[in-house]
Amino acid sequence: MDTFDGIFAGKKKRLKAMKDSKVGSFGVQSLVFITLIQIACLLKIQNQIIFVLPICLFWGRFSNLFFIEKFKYISYKKKSISHKQFWKGFKKESLLSIIFIIIFIAFHLLSFISPAKVIKNSLLILIGIFVSKTIPNMLGNKIEGFNGDACGASIVLVETTMLFMHAILL
Repeated sequence: MDTFDGIFAGKKKRLKAMKDSKVGSFGVQSLVFITLIQIACLLKIQNQIIFVLPICLFWGRFSNLFFIEKFKYISYKKKSISHKQFWKGFKKESLLSIIFIIIFIAFHLLSFISPAKVIKNSLLILIGIFVSKTIPNMLGNKIEGFNGDACGASIVLVETTMLFMHAILL
């Protein structure tokens, strides 16, 4: 919510709005809108939630690896601990995640699903890569860096977008 308040506060007031403990109108609107989309998607997906939810959650968290790799840490305070202090680079940080997703996808593909579903799931994987790279890129460019609020917003937006795409295509 803070990220949306910051985005719509304007460039000069962005970090101050994100740091403010009060929730602004854009934060509330984004919360309601995203929650309604997620509920509608979950109702549409129903019995496929066991496959869909882990994939959506994976892409949401994986998106932060792109975020941290590309942008500098920003803070309202002058002295702040940077997430990049312990950053080992995208390849090392993403290795375990990539192994997990390959095993999960291989297990699903070996579960004897129809060729049409294999094509849909492959398309959703490509969409996941695109979305998990594009949303943090847009947020990072808009706020000119990343922080904890922006990382959280990236996770929620990527997860919601992926839920929406699964609801449409499955």
